[in-house]
Amino acid sequence: MEEKKKILIVDDDQDFVQLLSTRLQAHNYHTFFAADAISAINRAVEGNPDLILLDINLPAGSGFLIMERLKNIASLALTPVIVLSALGPRFNKDRALKAGAKAFFQKPPKNEELLKAIRDALGDGAEESTRRNGGE
Repeated sequence: MEEKKKILIVDDDQDFVQLLSTRLQAHNYHTFFAADAISAINRAVEGNPDLILLDINLPAGSGFLIMERLKNIASLALTPVIVLSALGPRFNKDRALKAGAKAFFQKPPKNEELLKAIRDALGDGAEESTRRNGGE
């Protein structure tokens, strides 16, 4: 049986986290959480996620600070990050992508668009299409 991909959700809005977690678990992802910048780094080091869903506006530091810190931790430097923010994309989208995020979504994200971005960031889409196309 294939192991579930682990996704760390970093957000201080518990209702949003619960909704997102339920959606992701329905698509066979394992989720775990952090509600602030300090616990986000600790949870990432402990849990070694395959992907991080990251809010920008957090207690104890911004999502941008977290992305910068992750780059300096060898085991997490290449972990894909998708930013989810209630803040307008006008300034934050470019900044998030320049900081290394694989995608930026305004909250609340459209379910199918977010799932596609997660599959793309994890490389799951390529594996599925390879299986469908006979392995090549």
